[in-house]
Amino acid sequence: MVDVQHWLSALPPGVLYLIVAGVIGVESMGIPLPGEIVLVSSALLAATGVVEPEWVATAAAAGAIIGDSVGYAVGRRGGRPLLQRLGRRFPKHLGPAQLARAEQSFARHGVWAVFFGRFVALLRILAGPLAGALHVPYRRFLVANAAGGLVWAFGTTYLLFSVGRAAEHWLKDISWAGLALAVLAGLASTWWLRRRARHLESAAVPDEAGERVPAGDR
Repeated sequence: MVDVQHWLSALPPGVLYLIVAGVIGVESMGIPLPGEIVLVSSALLAATGVVEPEWVATAAAAGAIIGDSVGYAVGRRGGRPLLQRLGRRFPKHLGPAQLARAEQSFARHGVWAVFFGRFVALLRILAGPLAGALHVPYRRFLVANAAGGLVWAFGTTYLLFSVGRAAEHWLKDISWAGLALAVLAGLASTWWLRRRARHLESAAVPDEAGERVPAGDR
């Protein structure tokens, strides 16, 4: 991540915002890319004044929402055969086991899997294509997609921005209280979101008949 941050710091702000949106957008379409690493690195750069946090967050949210919507359209058109082809191309990230867990999450939790999936690497990649393949109603998908993208993008950016600024202030003025509060707030919020997201993923199991119910039919 240090190398990514160093590389991003050498770019003009406008180009960096486009890269943030582009990488996260392509990742959200179903192609494994380091979207979270790019966002974290950019947010830390914002804490040093290299870029503006609001534009980093806006770019990340736009990439997430648009990318997921494109992934939804592709998944709806290509269906499960498309997901299986992606699994053969990226077996480490999108193999049969990963696809099965993601599909179970959708079958059990519906659009909530889209919202909390933004905080889990596997579902962040598969949410759009899988929702389309399972024929989740687009309006419901869009609401969950937009909410998850905004909370993830702005929450991550401003969390790391605040921690970075508090750390810089601590180094200058030895403000232990500010640093401690920022770190504790960051850890607490991140822990809760990730715990909730992982609970959705791990709790997903087929129904008693062994059949998975498409999320759109719930």
